[in-house]
Amino acid sequence: MTDVTSLDTSLVAANLSKQPQAPTIEYSVAMPNPESHLFEVTLRVQGWSEPMMDLKMPVWTPGSYLVREYAKHLQDFRSTTAGDRSLSWRKQSKNHWQIETNSVSDVTVNYRIFANELTVRTNHLDSTHGYFNPAALCFFLPGFESNCYRIKIVPPRPEWRIVTTLPPVSGEPNTFEAVDFDTLVDTPFEIGCHDLYDFEVMGKNHQLVVWGKGNLQPEEVIRDIQKVIEVEAKMFGGLPYDRYVFLLHLSGSGFGGLEHKDSCTLNYPRFGFRNKDKYDRFMQLVAHEFFHLWNVKRIRPKALEVFDYNQESYTTSLWFSEGTTSYYDLVIPFRSGLYGVKGFLQGLSKEITRLQTIPGRKVQSASESSWDTWIKLYRRDSNSDNSQISYYLKGELVSFLLDLLIRAKHGNERSLDDVMRLMWQKFGQGNLAQNSGTKKSVIPGNGALIDNSLPSEIGFTPAELQEAIESVAGVDLSDFFARYVDGTQELPYNQYLAPFGLELVVDETNEIPSLGWTLGVENGREMVKFVEAGAPAQLAGIDAGDELLAIDGFRVNAEQASERLKDYRPGDTVEVTVFHQDQLRTCRVTLASPRPARYQILAVEHPSLIQKQNFTGWLGVAL
Repeated sequence: MTDVTSLDTSLVAANLSKQPQAPTIEYSVAMPNPESHLFEVTLRVQGWSEPMMDLKMPVWTPGSYLVREYAKHLQDFRSTTAGDRSLSWRKQSKNHWQIETNSVSDVTVNYRIFANELTVRTNHLDSTHGYFNPAALCFFLPGFESNCYRIKIVPPRPEWRIVTTLPPVSGEPNTFEAVDFDTLVDTPFEIGCHDLYDFEVMGKNHQLVVWGKGNLQPEEVIRDIQKVIEVEAKMFGGLPYDRYVFLLHLSGSGFGGLEHKDSCTLNYPRFGFRNKDKYDRFMQLVAHEFFHLWNVKRIRPKALEVFDYNQESYTTSLWFSEGTTSYYDLVIPFRSGLYGVKGFLQGLSKEITRLQTIPGRKVQSASESSWDTWIKLYRRDSNSDNSQISYYLKGELVSFLLDLLIRAKHGNERSLDDVMRLMWQKFGQGNLAQNSGTKKSVIPGNGALIDNSLPSEIGFTPAELQEAIESVAGVDLSDFFARYVDGTQELPYNQYLAPFGLELVVDETNEIPSLGWTLGVENGREMVKFVEAGAPAQLAGIDAGDELLAIDGFRVNAEQASERLKDYRPGDTVEVTVFHQDQLRTCRVTLASPRPARYQILAVEHPSLIQKQNFTGWLGVAL
């Protein structure tokens, strides 16, 4: 009788013996002349045994769903042996280099990366600091993504410090190690003379790292960040890291954030901290990126379970991954006491106004917006508002309605919070136990058993997401999803606000007849920036990109146009003079009725006892 176990073992051993030994992969990143905006990168691969070496640079980075073609900033590529003998190489595609190693075991690759784009997803190097995202700087070796990747930083000056959440390599100064390429990509580096503030929350170490000058008050910001961390940690039952870094770039007018598993990068206007509204917006940005610790970084769609850095990864669920996170970036500061009920409802009203004044809401669904993010959301043109919406915005308001739906049905005993916890338990922290024979533990605050023998971070499908929401809501949501997630029907705000004694009111004080255009100044010229499909301006032949000159023969600028139109009534015809592709054109336009410019969530006049109870149960104060 054949011993199957022994046979299988011998086959495995034989196959392993044929596989190449994993090479060591080490990067060195220098910046000897930071004013040139050029990072000097050296990649050394030791223990190589193949005749060819393939190197690929990512075309995108997780959390920012656009092919950004990072390889476009690479120059001066060369490859050599340990003895500095040149190795032949060729480009196979836009982001793919191939080196003829002829089984040379020690290969060195040198190249430079131009870095003068200060965003949270790119690289920036100047005389004051160096910042980089490894996806925009480092190659990976196909087939060796699970290898350790070491990276050594060579600062240009002794006083420049290094901040990263990668662990340092013992005995090797300024050298850090990532357990695999995914971890390397997920870990930005900041090198320079930044301000660094240490603080502790729930026994975990945190840092606020600030590059740039402005009117930020560190003590106030840290105090409020601590509140945000505590509220979100309470919601999920703890913090899934040992150390976390908030990396803040203070810039002239930038805005944005990018989440990582144990850090985030934030970009905010340097003087945006004194004004209350601007400060609240910053704290919402902090709450948003920190919430991504769970939603996206650990609870993510199936398509993003394994990252493909060569091309797009399509999912219809970004409305949840980003949109639900956007809903909570309004909720969390409110729960943290950073603003009150009035501020919270005003924030929701502004978001509703934004969506309801975009014609594209009737054209593109939230799921389609998620799928098409790679070609639409970050590649706007003059027709974008006619043909698309943001899954951030639509997803935020769909999540708001789902929260109200769940709360109304269960008397505030359940909410969207329970959906997030369930998704965390099933897909981020581990699968719910199915068999009594597996090792289990109890999730704090929930009592659900978790099967610790099953892997964490399992990507969810759209069907599994809907199932999780339905299980908490206790109702079939097929019709809701068909209408408001996969369809383009108008969101029924008042249907879901009513149980809480609220209603959405349209501000009809606007008396300015509508042309259906948006105006703005560009290089000192008064320009038509957007024309709504089917609106009077479009029907008259006015296009985005036209230069506005006059209304009824009198010169007018973008700022004056609205005031001038107050002299007319809907149905009146006016002559609008423009330069259309440098040709003078006068168009006769019949004015339409004024458009709603603002939507507000307000209390109903005579709320019932149930409405009052629901409102208090939801927001913690009397209606």
